[in-house]
Amino acid sequence: MSQTRNLTMAQAIAEGIALEMTRDERVFVMGEDIGTYGGIFGATGGLLQKFGAERVMDTPISETAFIGAATGAAATGLRPIVELMFVDFFGVCMDQIYNHLAKNTYMAGGHIKLPVVLTTAIGGGYSDAAQHSQCLYSTFAHMPGLKVVVPSNAYDAKGLMIQAIRDDNPVMFMYHKGIMGLPWMAYFEGSTNAVPEEAYTVPFGEARVAREGKDLTIVAISQMVHKALLAADELARGGIHAEVIDLRTLVPLDRDAVLKSVAKTGRLLVADEDYLGFGLTGEIAAIVAEKLDTLALKAPIQRLAVPGVPIPYSRPLEKFVIPQVADIAESARRLMTRRVAEGVSA
Repeated sequence: MSQTRNLTMAQAIAEGIALEMTRDERVFVMGEDIGTYGGIFGATGGLLQKFGAERVMDTPISETAFIGAATGAAATGLRPIVELMFVDFFGVCMDQIYNHLAKNTYMAGGHIKLPVVLTTAIGGGYSDAAQHSQCLYSTFAHMPGLKVVVPSNAYDAKGLMIQAIRDDNPVMFMYHKGIMGLPWMAYFEGSTNAVPEEAYTVPFGEARVAREGKDLTIVAISQMVHKALLAADELARGGIHAEVIDLRTLVPLDRDAVLKSVAKTGRLLVADEDYLGFGLTGEIAAIVAEKLDTLALKAPIQRLAVPGVPIPYSRPLEKFVIPQVADIAESARRLMTRRVAEGVSA
């Protein structure tokens, strides 16, 4: 009989990796501080003790070298998991990520597979300043050849990790530091939930209805899902019932889930911790706008995201630029009072 326990996201990710390393000896892990330390965000905790230094390898501080090594190892038939400690560090290894990992299967005419899972930490909220606090998942979703996975809770994180390891394509697996359940960092407790002991998968490209509602749709991902849920609780006390959609993955993207929800509610708010310009909020808005001949929108689409500035170190300024629960609730209330101009919606 299946047993479940409440796990943090960090514990769930590490458990998913351990199950796949036990099942498939081709799976190994490499990165900075992922061995003895267990990863600074806990995503590889306990793996060194279980599998030894040949399969759980601490690397020098050379992201270009170890991501290139992972790409080469995958081309020879192995299935590496490689951790880029902060997504902000992509600049020092982008050639390996985009010109090799993302493109080489296509450039080889499909004759090689590159089953690499590239894990990386995203997000702000704890005053780590401009070089350690971005999300940037829209940057990678914009680039063909990479799948992009961004879980919001422990159950999804384990299932999506196992799915990622078994996928024959390169996968960016991005976890928000503020929902990993780390003892040294405040986090949203809703990210810690019941997780089965056995292996299971969560399919890519299938969004989750995190909360049902009839008045407006809030689309979010990662930590922003929890902020949206808290905002929905506040809105419900005022008689506004918001539906919250957790996208779970950006590539592939569950467009149908978004359209289905908006068709029901007639209103759309996209809340995101990535940048507003050329990002997730614009993509979701465009998907809905392209269907205005079949969707009867009751109000203009609303977008809420980080403005085009580096993430500030100052805690008050950081809270100002990153959307908070109160910002989502206020945007939703404004959305409920607005109307589409006559003749604009079908």
